[in-house]
Amino acid sequence: MLMDVEFIMPLDVHKQIVQAAFEKRGFTEKESSQAADFSEQASWHGIKTHNALKALHLDHLFGSVVGGCVPGAEVEVLSTSFDAVQAWNGHKKLGQALAYDAMDACMEMADRHGSGIVMIDEAFHYLWGGGYVIDVAKKGYIAYTQCTAALAEVVPFMGKFPTLGTNPHSWAFPTQDLLGYPICVDWATSTVAMGRVQQILREGGKLPPATAVDKEGNETRNPADVASLLPFGAHKGYGLGLINELVGAYGGGGLPTLRNRPAKAPEGAKLSCNFFFQVIHPDALAVGFEGNRSQKQNVQRVIEDVLGHGNENCLLPGQIEANNARRSEAAGGLLFTRAELDAFSEVAVEAGVTFDPDSLQPFDE
Repeated sequence: MLMDVEFIMPLDVHKQIVQAAFEKRGFTEKESSQAADFSEQASWHGIKTHNALKALHLDHLFGSVVGGCVPGAEVEVLSTSFDAVQAWNGHKKLGQALAYDAMDACMEMADRHGSGIVMIDEAFHYLWGGGYVIDVAKKGYIAYTQCTAALAEVVPFMGKFPTLGTNPHSWAFPTQDLLGYPICVDWATSTVAMGRVQQILREGGKLPPATAVDKEGNETRNPADVASLLPFGAHKGYGLGLINELVGAYGGGGLPTLRNRPAKAPEGAKLSCNFFFQVIHPDALAVGFEGNRSQKQNVQRVIEDVLGHGNENCLLPGQIEANNARRSEAAGGLLFTRAELDAFSEVAVEAGVTFDPDSLQPFDE
């Protein structure tokens, strides 16, 4: 059987396995449901680097198993003098739950003030930022999020020791009425995400050139030898990753090289991530348009200009994810390789859920 054959997992089967796995680790029913729903959306859009397997793996390494994430933690909303900004202490709450709640708060502020920001300290990683901003864009808003990643595993430009996280940035725009999907610009500031390295290792492949280095600082394409990642675009990716660390620092974040590394940290040091969320109401940006065009018509005109002039075959950011979502819809479920199903079988055993991967049908496109 070819390694790239994908099998269809029904949504209810996926939900049962993932929610039970989080509940087994002590998370509340609501948190576990939010984690399962987020993982479903990631897989629905073809995001294999940040699906349920990655979420549970992160929790095992740095989360509830070792105290880096606290199931059932209560968020502390701190007092500020700004009506359109909220500051939260997450108290190491599950990142997916924090992100969904923060985006809801941002939308409420955007409805009142045109824009809303939530800054969160003491958080556990929320995985795929694109999932949250796409969800908000579908509701009619412009959305942005960034975070400091779970570990410092990216070497800065011209450096040799990893002092930055993969530190993603995620933007989404409500273009679904124009294109059928939100434009979503979503990227880690490393050449690849560490989840991609894990996926390639699981599938038995090799990394692209100029992606990662081994423990000696030498470039490697073998995912099993990867110690650190390289920033994309040399100094450009380095600068974008640094932005996340600085925004996190303004919010109270600790040292990136100590994050989730308690053995290296002095007592009392912060070891958790920081999140930044912003939602903008499109009406708050409307200054003026040529002729009698509406805002939507003006956005469509700009997109058509970008994709014109011989660029008609170019992809827009978010288009690949939208295409993957259409494949999932056509399949009537989530698509996983045999290697991924084997990993889900292990999760199901841990969660106490009966799961027979051989009962799943291959996806015939």
